[in-house]
Order: sequence, then structure tokens, then C-alpha cells
Amino acid sequence: MKHAETVTFGGSGLDRAAHERKVARRLWDDPACRVIVLWRGKPLVEKDRARLVRVATDDSMLADAASGYVYLGRDAGAPIFAADISAWSPDELDETMLNTFLDPSEQIHPAATNGAIFAELRAIMTNLSPRDAELAATARAVFGWHETHRFCSSCGQLSAFSMAGWQRDCPSCGRSHYPRTDPVVIMLITKDDNVLVGRSPGWPEGMYSLLAGFVEPGETLEAAVRREVKEESGITVGQVSYLASQPWPFPASLMFGCMGEALDDDIVVDAEELEDAMWVSRADMHIVFAGQHPVMKPARQGAIAHFLLDNWLSNTLE
Repeated sequence: MKHAETVTFGGSGLDRAAHERKVARRLWDDPACRVIVLWRGKPLVEKDRARLVRVATDDSMLADAASGYVYLGRDAGAPIFAADISAWSPDELDETMLNTFLDPSEQIHPAATNGAIFAELRAIMTNLSPRDAELAATARAVFGWHETHRFCSSCGQLSAFSMAGWQRDCPSCGRSHYPRTDPVVIMLITKDDNVLVGRSPGWPEGMYSLLAGFVEPGETLEAAVRREVKEESGITVGQVSYLASQPWPFPASLMFGCMGEALDDDIVVDAEELEDAMWVSRADMHIVFAGQHPVMKPARQGAIAHFLLDNWLSNTLE
């Protein structure tokens, strides 16, 4: 797709300046250096929820940063880092709201100014500029990796934060570990003028999306598309082509959007994978996207499923 990188979290042209990670501590002292702040994966944003807050390196909020700072690169030429202040505990925190499908809660740090709040990235991702969306997605994914990979996978000892957050080193066996990204295929499967959609158990009522699944070791993207669609819906897929990709930091996936041609249309749902699957005509999907369908809701705006379906409806997949 010619406009593939316009997908949410797509390439904003961020200079990640990987060659500077070894000397990132020196960049911290640059007066122009700024820091974006996350709490439990939620970025700190301005009260309009459309812009990331960038704080100075001496901001009092950073006293709650329990781990090292991740060097994200250069934003408009200036160094930019990310800090995780999940060690901070808000007053009257409702834990039941956190980590839900779409956490509506917002938190206010006592040092925050001008109405800045921590908001769930899924809820605000389409409000952010491409640059802010890329910065937030990168920071969330890297800190999420650190949280779940604290111990060396070779010897089991506690590893250490290094290379400005882009590496963990084991002081016991000397192994180094790097942030991982899980490849996932998400499929726009069509037959004639219909598209295949499904819903997983626990999704909000009426929500359907494109089928998706993890790529297995030793498997091509094309093979993964055919396998996942066959396993989940019983549909056999023939020709497969690549469309676009999207980093998806929930927690750390790279979504490969692919298009596939169905060779049959008899759906047999795998109940362990899907609650339901169906063919939807182009005409009906237009109604869904207009918010006028009596049952079905459109795929979440900002997700690559919505992006692919929207382009399919607009005949702009080329």
C-alpha cells in the first residue's frame, strides 16, 4: 500500500539515534532534553488528550521513576527519553478499572501541571500526532519488556538495565538480552464482495474484527495467514499478499496486515478461538462503519483492522 505508514503508530520519521544509546547519560544533561512519562503503560498527556507532555529532566515527577530512563532518540533535534513512574501509587486508586479492555480511568500526579493526566493509550491513540503516537508506543513496549524480562533466560539471575533501556545484561553469565517483538498476522480475507470477520470471547457486545494470530517459528507470513484462518474459521485461503504493518504495544506485537483470497465460504468456527465468525458484504460493512448497523460495531478506530477495512471499503488497498 502506498500509504501504509499512515496507520496509527506508523512511521513518523523519528530519528531513534541508536548510535547514541551508549552515551545517552551525557545527553541527559543537554538543556533541551525532554522526557515523556508513563504510569503503568499510560502516557502523561495534556488535558485535551491530544499531546504528550514533555517534562524537563529535573521535574519532580521523575523522583518516582524506579528504573532507568529509555532513550527514544531525537525529537525535533533534541534528545528525548521516557520514564516509568509506576512506583507511584495514586490516592483512592480503583485497581478494578486498570487493565480492562478499554480502561476509562485517568490518574493525576500531584506534580502534574496544567491539567495533565495519565490516560490509557488505546483510548487516545487516534488523538495523538504520528510523532507522539510513535514515542508513546515505543516507550510502552520497551518498559513492558523490562517488566516481564527482569531475569536472565539463560541462568535465571536478575539482569541489569543497560544501553539506555535497549538491553539487559546478566552480571552472572554475561549474556545480553534485547526487547522482543512478537509477529502477528491480521487478515483481510475476502470472497467476491464479502469480508470475513470474527469476535473473541469477552469482547464488547457487537464488536467484530479481522481474524489474527501469532506467527510460529519456521513459518512464513503467508503460511501463518492460511493456518490461522483455517484453524479459526475452517476457511481455506489461496493467494496471500502483504498490505501494511503496525507496531501494537499491547503488549509488544508487530501486526502484519495481509490480504487473502478465500477458496470456499463454509465457516466452521473453532469455539476455543472465536465466539463467532461471519461473512459481511461490502454494503453492510459501509453501514457498520457509518454506525448504523443494528448489531455490529466497527473495528476499533486506530487499530490496523479498522485501517484495512476502511481502505477495502474505499478501494485504496493498492
